[in-house]
Amino acid sequence: MALYFSIHPANPQARLLKQAAHWLSDGGLVAVPTDSSYAVVARLDDKAAADGLRRLRGLDERHHLTLLCRDLAEIGHFARVDNRQYRLLKAATPGPWTFILEATKEVPRRVSHPSRKTIGIRVPDHPVIQGLLEQVGEPLLSTTLIPKDETEALNDAEVIRERYDHDLAAIIDAGACPQSPTTVIDLTAEDPVIVRVGRGDPATLGLA
Repeated sequence: MALYFSIHPANPQARLLKQAAHWLSDGGLVAVPTDSSYAVVARLDDKAAADGLRRLRGLDERHHLTLLCRDLAEIGHFARVDNRQYRLLKAATPGPWTFILEATKEVPRRVSHPSRKTIGIRVPDHPVIQGLLEQVGEPLLSTTLIPKDETEALNDAEVIRERYDHDLAAIIDAGACPQSPTTVIDLTAEDPVIVRVGRGDPATLGLA
């Protein structure tokens, strides 16, 4: 059964985040609130994490997993970012955006796209996930919590508990999130390509 944490959404208790970080360090999958919807996260250095996330979602290895980073500096350590890309990232982060970028050698091959060697990266704007990232001290591997064969992201921790109690190590309940995934933009081409429109409005970044 999953450990259940009820955490203040604006001022998350550090001791509870520390417990959640402990479960991650033991190889567990943890459901967390973000500024778009709930996500499932795992340690990047956990060799079984990518398989566990994909199995939970029913995804194949060609589906981009996402690194949740603390800030722009951390993004630059795990993705190759040129000046044009940096300007767009700076305008959009933190926020409900996922950017597809070329992965650096710091990203394990089992995590990046098998043929393109790319990775999804974002900086979430939510005190709870930001607090957890600080406790862990490095990016977390993640995927939006959309049940297998469904299209809507989950945003209620009690529903997540009912459906995934035996699949997750822990669930962090900080109240409902916006029930919308991130907007995904591929920055590896000459011009940005909008892959999925979610909570982030591309027009705010000057993209059609």
